[in-house]
Amino acid sequence: MDGGDDVVLRSRCRTVPKMPTFPDLDSSVVDGENGQQGNGDSRMKSNGKIEVEHVISKKLQLKRKAEFLKSDLMRQFDGHISDFMDSLIEESASLEPAPVPAGFSPPLSDKERNKLRLFRPPHGQGKQFVSRRSLLDELFEVNHIRTIYHMFIALLILFILSTLVVDFLDEGRLVLDFDLLVYAFGQLPLVVCTWICMFLSALLVPYSLFHLWSQSQCGSYPRLYSLLFGSVFLFYQAVGLGFFPTYVVVINSLPPASRFIIILEQVRLMMKTHSFVRENVPRILAWTKDKTSPGPVAPQVSQYLYFLFVPTLIYRDKYPRNPVIRWSYVATKLLQVLGCLFYAYYVFVRLCIPQFRSISLQLFDLKAMVLCVFNSILPGVLVLFLGFFAFLHCWLNAFAEMLRFADRMFYKDWWNSTSFANYYRTWNVVVHDWLYYYVYRDFLWMSQKRFRPAAMLFVFTVSAVVHEYILAVCFGFFYPVLFCLFMCFGMMFNFILHDQRKGPIWNIIMWTSLFLGQGVIICLYSQEWYAQRYCPLKENSFLELLKPRSWSCERGLMAD
Repeated sequence: MDGGDDVVLRSRCRTVPKMPTFPDLDSSVVDGENGQQGNGDSRMKSNGKIEVEHVISKKLQLKRKAEFLKSDLMRQFDGHISDFMDSLIEESASLEPAPVPAGFSPPLSDKERNKLRLFRPPHGQGKQFVSRRSLLDELFEVNHIRTIYHMFIALLILFILSTLVVDFLDEGRLVLDFDLLVYAFGQLPLVVCTWICMFLSALLVPYSLFHLWSQSQCGSYPRLYSLLFGSVFLFYQAVGLGFFPTYVVVINSLPPASRFIIILEQVRLMMKTHSFVRENVPRILAWTKDKTSPGPVAPQVSQYLYFLFVPTLIYRDKYPRNPVIRWSYVATKLLQVLGCLFYAYYVFVRLCIPQFRSISLQLFDLKAMVLCVFNSILPGVLVLFLGFFAFLHCWLNAFAEMLRFADRMFYKDWWNSTSFANYYRTWNVVVHDWLYYYVYRDFLWMSQKRFRPAAMLFVFTVSAVVHEYILAVCFGFFYPVLFCLFMCFGMMFNFILHDQRKGPIWNIIMWTSLFLGQGVIICLYSQEWYAQRYCPLKENSFLELLKPRSWSCERGLMAD
């Protein structure tokens, strides 16, 4: 505990930065003090009154200095407190629970100590789960931050009013059919049936295979059984969770939102089953070496079932849990998800569809593309914010609350990032943890930590391929815009805008690049979507399927 105390003491005893000086003020004060006796008569009028103007100017200078020092000290104090609390949480999660002096708090019982140990990763490595709130839940308690949330609600109200007014002027009546939402979420019964089949297979097949494999390690030929069960598991991942959902989506021509539901659940279940096997196989292999118990300790099916629903991709036998469920909080988050859905609907109806439905498709005109990108920045940024708030905050927090899952760090303060490296780590912590522990660290483990740049490149490649696969299947066409942005600009910005870049200017550069990227994505994918609908294939060949149709599609004004 001496090392831990030293760390805490060092974090508390950081040097306070030197306060700035005001030469004019200091000199005036010093001169005023030194010359108070000698020049006193010059500062006195004939009637003995002090010059008011000189006193007022001195007070104003003192006030400016005090305000500057106050803001600087508060900023430094806030930074030190945040760093200290972060280090304290990390150290408290990594330290072995041990009895403390009775004067501070009563010692932990063996049951409590074992319960705390279950939250730690196997063999002292991996992600550590602690009880904490989501960052936006804490920020929304500040009136200034909650006002920004109210501004977005006001913008939604304006979108609704503008849509109603335009429809009333055009149609002479209020149009409230929400045809875009009805189309996007079509064939929901098929979506539900497909999800049930996917979930039941993800529950039964990996757990049964793992249980049978763990029992086989007690007998003879353990390596042969490992090869057999490992091959069956990989076959299930490729066919049961890989091919089957994609086949259902494509063969039934599901609309975009329904496709997104199935494909995102497909990717989520594949990542969860991999985590379950990856975290428990080393435990069984360690038992085969030590054999400290009569049989291998395999997780219970209830633990695996809880993991399939809990909003994390890292398996643990136990997670920190909250004592109660706040159903009002769950209802609020689900209503916010519904509100974001209608928000996105009005963004597309008012900002995207009128622009791209009436656009004149020409042979790759650079001028038209530049204008399209800049016109798409606003809807792209709104869709980015809505997707983040609806899914990473509201949806995950709603399920975490229903499951009493206490670790709510699904994201960090990515909006304060001054580098794309930090943005990638903080935008989606749930997916980043999976990529870090099961792709990056496993790659380093297999290469004996000799190829760190190659490991980073491999992580970017996996992420880019999965993102492009999701968009290609959900949109129904192959247009690798996001893949190019990931592999080209994403990799380049990761090394140019690295963690050594500090200061507000780098945060501005990060936001500018992010806005332009969203404009490019919305513009190019929307153009290709309408080109796929209105420009048929000239030849039914594989190359024509891969070639973006918006590059060769030439058409006048589009009709509805």
